[in-house]
Amino acid sequence: MATVRYFAAAAEAAGTEQEQVSAGDIEELVNQLAAQHGTMLAEVLRRSSLLHQGRHVSDPSTRLTAESVVDVLPPFAGG
Repeated sequence: MATVRYFAAAAEAAGTEQEQVSAGDIEELVNQLAAQHGTMLAEVLRRSSLLHQGRHVSDPSTRLTAESVVDVLPPFAGG
């Protein structure tokens, strides 16, 4: 099971800062999270950057393992 860590608005929308999710790849993970937590998180996920093992994910077919850590980083205000 991959560990998903939520930050800022993502944590608020998910109702938690971290959870374990069983998914084979990033696309499946995002779809599962949106279905589980509803439209508010789905909207945040659409605007967020995802990091897998500390690296930006641009390929939704990126494979996940039981040791995977995925960070959900919504846009932050400020600069």
